[in-house]
Parts: sequence; C-alpha cells; structure tokens
Amino acid sequence: MKNILNELIKTELYSEELGIDLRKKDDNELFKWFLASILYGGHINETIAKHTYKAFEKYNLLTPQKILDAGWEFLVYPIMREGGYVRYDGKKSDQILKDCQFLLDKYNGSLNKIHELAKDSKDLEAKIDEFYGVGQITVNIFLRELRPYWEKADPEPLEIVYKKAKELGIDIEKFDRKTLEFVRIEAGLIRLSHKKKAH
Repeated sequence: MKNILNELIKTELYSEELGIDLRKKDDNELFKWFLASILYGGHINETIAKHTYKAFEKYNLLTPQKILDAGWEFLVYPIMREGGYVRYDGKKSDQILKDCQFLLDKYNGSLNKIHELAKDSKDLEAKIDEFYGVGQITVNIFLRELRPYWEKADPEPLEIVYKKAKELGIDIEKFDRKTLEFVRIEAGLIRLSHKKKAH
C-alpha cells in the first residue's frame, strides 16, 4: 500500500498535463482550467476532452472574448472536430459560448472575482454551478485542483475517489484536503478508476 501511495503522490494533475499553471492564480490560467473543466465534465472520454482543449490552444482561443469572437461555427468546425467531438459538438459549443458571455457579463471575465465574492466553499460551488450546462461534476473538476490555491475551494471528493481509496486500503480522511499532496492522490485515484472503466 505504501508503494501505491508513493505513486499516487507523484500523479500529474489534469491541469499540469495541459500546461496550465494554477499556482499563479492568474485569471488567464484560471480561465484555461475552467474551459478544460467544462470539456472534461461532458459526456466524452478524457482523451477527446484533452484533444479538444489542445485545439482551442492551437487556434489561440483561450480567453472568453476570443472564443466569443470566433463564434459558434468555428467552435463546431474546426475546434470540436479536431478534438474528436461528434455527437455533442453543437451543444458543447453552445455551452462554451454562453458561459463565456456569462463570465464577461456577470464577473467582468474574472474567475478570481467569483472566489472573492463567494461567502464560503458552498457558496463558491453554487456560483460556479450557475454557469449554463455546468453541473456538480464540472464544479468538482474545476475546484478540486484549486484547493491549495483558493481559500474557499474545497469540494467534497467524488464517490469514485472514496471507493477507489477503500479498494486500495488508503484512508484518505487522514490527509489535509487543502494540500497539493491530497489533490495529487485524488487525481491518481480518479485516473485509476477511469482506466478500469476503459478496459
């Protein structure tokens, strides 16, 4: 079990895999992670989500305004197509455009502003959940890797995290959820759960 734990602590975070640096707490980096979270939270596998994010990056569409300027048709083709989206491309493009508009209208394009205005962790989750098409899974994806950097980011780990930890004999309750160490263990457990599903 100690070996597994050592491996989990070294897990690369989803944000790191995409080259997003959340340590900066910079609005540009936060928006990139928010966009990636929306993609990871959809009805698609992680590979397609990752490829689609990379397509946004390739076309330099990594701010809310640039995405809105590109428009729906450009998001559907080439972005979504290059990412490997087929069935939900139009719907997901719709969601991203609406969420970019909402972020600009309500928070002047700043995700840091949302954190600033939130009363506590539950209020922060509720504010993220107000975005169009964003549900609890996307809220969890976005906030869990921000735990060490945003004071009010502390979502309850997903059921699959507890389940996988129990399976491996790891007591995750003894870790401080606000540490990077815990966030890496959590990401590792999620990756292991998804790997199992893929087989």
